[in-house]
Amino acid sequence: MHDIFQSSFAHDIFKQKYALTAEETWPELCKRVVDNVARPYLDSHTCNKIQMYMVSRKFIPAGRFLYSAGRPLHMCNNCFTFRAEDSREGWSKLLHNVSLSLLCGGGIGVDYSAIRENGALIKGNGSKCTGPLSLMSMINEIARGVMSGGQRRSACYASLNWNHKDVFDFINCKNHSPELKKLKEKDFNFPLPMELTNISVNFDANFKVAYESSDEHAKQVWNEVGKQAFQFAEPGWSFNIKDPLQSLRNACAEYCSSFSSDSCDLGTVFMSRCNSKEEFEDVCTVGAMFLVAGRKYTQVPYDEVREVFEEHPSIGLGIGGITEWLIMNRLPYKPSPLYASWLESYKNCAIKGATLGANQCGMKVPERTRAIAPNGTIGILAETSTGIEPIFAKAYKRRYFVDGSFKFQYVIDGAVRRLMDDYAIPEECIFDSYDLSFKDRVEFQAFTQQYVDMGISSTCNLPTWGSKENNESNIQEKLDILYANIDNLRGFTVYPDGCRGGQPLTRVSLSLAKSKEGNVYEDKIHECTNGICGI
Repeated sequence: MHDIFQSSFAHDIFKQKYALTAEETWPELCKRVVDNVARPYLDSHTCNKIQMYMVSRKFIPAGRFLYSAGRPLHMCNNCFTFRAEDSREGWSKLLHNVSLSLLCGGGIGVDYSAIRENGALIKGNGSKCTGPLSLMSMINEIARGVMSGGQRRSACYASLNWNHKDVFDFINCKNHSPELKKLKEKDFNFPLPMELTNISVNFDANFKVAYESSDEHAKQVWNEVGKQAFQFAEPGWSFNIKDPLQSLRNACAEYCSSFSSDSCDLGTVFMSRCNSKEEFEDVCTVGAMFLVAGRKYTQVPYDEVREVFEEHPSIGLGIGGITEWLIMNRLPYKPSPLYASWLESYKNCAIKGATLGANQCGMKVPERTRAIAPNGTIGILAETSTGIEPIFAKAYKRRYFVDGSFKFQYVIDGAVRRLMDDYAIPEECIFDSYDLSFKDRVEFQAFTQQYVDMGISSTCNLPTWGSKENNESNIQEKLDILYANIDNLRGFTVYPDGCRGGQPLTRVSLSLAKSKEGNVYEDKIHECTNGICGI
């Protein structure tokens, strides 16, 4: 009934989002993807390995591959990065390129730091600039009108440098008035400004110099971002301390670039599903080779995208199942020699695979090879923990949008089920995000980042704002922890529990999920009538 999946939840996600036909099975999907993406470019032995590792869910390419491979229009890039230009022509070009990218199913990220501030004089005609937030709002509304790739809501990201004159307006741009919030509560589809765009402030090496020189503006920006984030989840922090030009990010911020119209293709190796370190190394190698072939195979929304990745190619091989792997090996959510040795293998084999793949495909060797994506639905298919994330909760209520309405179901986390059933690990020995401190999360991400040449998408779950663990009195303590690790981070985001309406996941007890698992319920509270949904 469930194909190779252990839960109806994973099976349903596969059928709803990725199966080409109602009859297609997971092994058939894997064959379709490998036959179209890899076999035209890579040797048969490697392709057979990739297909085998996909079927066993040790390597899963990102959802754009699963959905698009074999279709007449096969755009497999997950995301596109842009640098907004401060001119009429630049604005028009950005609007055009973003529209094409979103319509083809990719998420987009834009750095708006080059746009002059609101009210600045435009010398050519004597008028005044409306500033970066005006352009951001235009992009946000394009995303509102596009169901990305005909399949899901558009994913957008906006960033602004800490020293921009409009930075405080940017930091507070999603502080919606009580009146607007009430309209949103009444009608979940009511359009709030900038609600479809994730926002982050860029912090570069100049920020460090200013902050450590007690510059008032630098301190004020740092503190204001923390105050907002720990209450409302945004903005996030984007760090470009070691490479100031690499300020461009994709929608989830794991892909880092210096080039406008750059694009990424992603795939994840799931550590917890590999039977040995040697097998993990092999999966990383052939997974990287697949992603290089994906560069050859994918179509692109406009020519400049292909020109950029041909001149400056990169792939985003990530790892997932890390938390399940830690618990399987009786390790805490902390750096350890064993974890470091697997990360070193991941780094070396990604480079090795990218080189082998480039040689077979007749391409330049990728300049960057590693990015750890959030792999939300891909992690669901793998039925393990996602990216470097701790298990969110042992069981949860999941709300989702399908066929024009909201539904929900109760889910036992796949990793938790396997740890208890296959490894006989008791519930009390399995940690989740509620068991970890802010310091644990920051330091683990900073350690992992040393082996990743792009970014890590990870969201630190926090208790509700105003609780003992997350309130006005401990903002500075959290900011000090973050700053102590600033050199080894590419970005950081937080999510205080309950800070947004329509929160897709809500923690529930394991016993409740067991009693209701497998049933799908209509969510009458969050009806969605126009296909644009806030979760």
